[in-house]
Amino acid sequence: MKNNRGKIILILAVFALAIYFLYPTYQAYTIEKKLKLMAGSDSLTYVQTNEQTIRIARAKRIKVGLDLQGGMRVVLEVNVLRMLEEMAKNKDDQFTSIIADIAKEAQTSDDLLINIFRRHFDAKDIRLSRYYGTLRETNNEITKKLGDESDKAVDRAMEIVRNRVDQYGVSEPSIQKQGGRRIIVELPGVSKEEEVRKLLQGTALLEFKLMKDPEIIYKTMDAIDKFLASQGYTDTAHVAKADTNAKRQPQNALAALQKTDSSKTAMNDANKSPEQIRKEHPFLYLVRPNPQGSGEAYVAENDKIFVDRILKRADIQKLLPADMQFYYMSKPAFVDKGVKYFGLIGLKSTPELTGNVVVNARATIDPNFNQPIVTMEMNGEGARDWARITGANVNKRMAIVLDNSVFSAPVIRGKITGGRSQIEGMANIEEARLLEIVLKAGALPAPVDIIEQRSVGPSLGEDSISAGINSFTIALIVTALFMIVYYRTGGMVANIALLLNVLLIFAVLAAFGGTLTLPGIAAIVLTIGMAVDANVLIFERIREESATGKTLRATIDAGYSKAFSAIFDSNITTFFSGVVLFQFGTGPVQGFALTLMMGVTANLFTAITVTRVIFNVMTERGTTTINFG
Repeated sequence: MKNNRGKIILILAVFALAIYFLYPTYQAYTIEKKLKLMAGSDSLTYVQTNEQTIRIARAKRIKVGLDLQGGMRVVLEVNVLRMLEEMAKNKDDQFTSIIADIAKEAQTSDDLLINIFRRHFDAKDIRLSRYYGTLRETNNEITKKLGDESDKAVDRAMEIVRNRVDQYGVSEPSIQKQGGRRIIVELPGVSKEEEVRKLLQGTALLEFKLMKDPEIIYKTMDAIDKFLASQGYTDTAHVAKADTNAKRQPQNALAALQKTDSSKTAMNDANKSPEQIRKEHPFLYLVRPNPQGSGEAYVAENDKIFVDRILKRADIQKLLPADMQFYYMSKPAFVDKGVKYFGLIGLKSTPELTGNVVVNARATIDPNFNQPIVTMEMNGEGARDWARITGANVNKRMAIVLDNSVFSAPVIRGKITGGRSQIEGMANIEEARLLEIVLKAGALPAPVDIIEQRSVGPSLGEDSISAGINSFTIALIVTALFMIVYYRTGGMVANIALLLNVLLIFAVLAAFGGTLTLPGIAAIVLTIGMAVDANVLIFERIREESATGKTLRATIDAGYSKAFSAIFDSNITTFFSGVVLFQFGTGPVQGFALTLMMGVTANLFTAITVTRVIFNVMTERGTTTINFG
């Protein structure tokens, strides 16, 4: 006993550590079980009372992978070309044409985007300094800078996506870079697809823009309407929807035009058919100016695509004031006869301030109006500029624009000092919290496109968990029974080591924040077979040695000594195989390899050290015979 005291203490310490790391998993399981039995206010009270305990338990429990508990897998592609396009200066039609050609080739080419980019400009014999950098810089110098920016954009996008996901509260996300421009995001337990899309794709381009004078906005709309009418404009796609539009009361569409010159004539012709009105007022039939003269107009949800098509036309762009662009409100202004109408307002093209000055954001409820808002804090420079801007534009409307969508456009009532402001217009506190996360995590350096999205339902996840547990349990029971039946007392000792082996694997997963997946369960089942294989080698050696007439202690020592090299070789080669799989594999392959390496390491400890100590203690206590089958 004294000779093995150090080893016994080590085994007990390892066992105690395993229990320590696995306790939060047991705690989280019991909490979830209690919550399922509760309902309504009882569950809410329980969560509020035990909030810290629940949070710690969930943070430290064994993470369960996407294939077990369901969730989302999203493949993002960083739109580097869009970033390069936005970085350009003095853009013209030739530049736009080259970018379109680059985008077309990039879809089918495996070459780096920056190489395609350089090749197209060289083919046209155009110096990049015309659009980037300074006139003194060569194409090589500019290409190098743009290439560095492209690489940084992908890496920074990955970090920002990770920050957003962490703040969103997903406890076991997997975020990996794939190739040069793609990011794979796995979010176990997440089911709100639209919310996740907004979280991952939002570029967080926050701008504060002054609204143009209402009279200028309405005159511009009137000019567009008259120009389209003079051109005999008809949108064939929109005319095809005549049945839907005919249901709109003509006077409802035209009564709002009293702030424009054309409305006077239109009101006189209120009894005309929808087709006649659409022909005479092709723009104002789709866009309904606010009768209060606030500068807003309203567009039906289904008509936004047609209004956008008009506003993007080159000849229409020339009718807009040089410093004005139209923007939609992010939320419907009202609903008329089941149709949602979105506000359309004219803002100055150049922002007064951008989101770069925002240092903190927090979602909360406005106590005065009981509406969700996001409060923002600005840095010193931003606070000074904000005070100057608001002080110089009292009684004017300042639009808060996020990703080219207007969240709110409040009237500036006075000079705002201290660098504090707020964003309104969210439908609920969840949306406000999503905006808070996006603002705090930072803006994406380039837009990201979701090129693949897969969801695993919770029921499918439960089936996977059930199948995984069943396979693991059956493998463990069958193996344990075989060892007992075939090796008797030796088999029982091997089973003790086997249980400790499995316990250690789960404990290591919990301790290092690993994720248990279906391939991981497969690796554990394989480890169970390898664990008993080591004991089979030892026990067979012991049986061979016992035939020579040696004492029990000498037989056991000889069995372990002669079997060690074979056990070590087989386990170490398996371990290195796991290293190779982990290094070059992705996703499920890495999960399998990691669990396999942990199992092999635990196996060397339990199959050799633990069983040897147990047999030594038995012989030291006077046991003269141990049945090895």
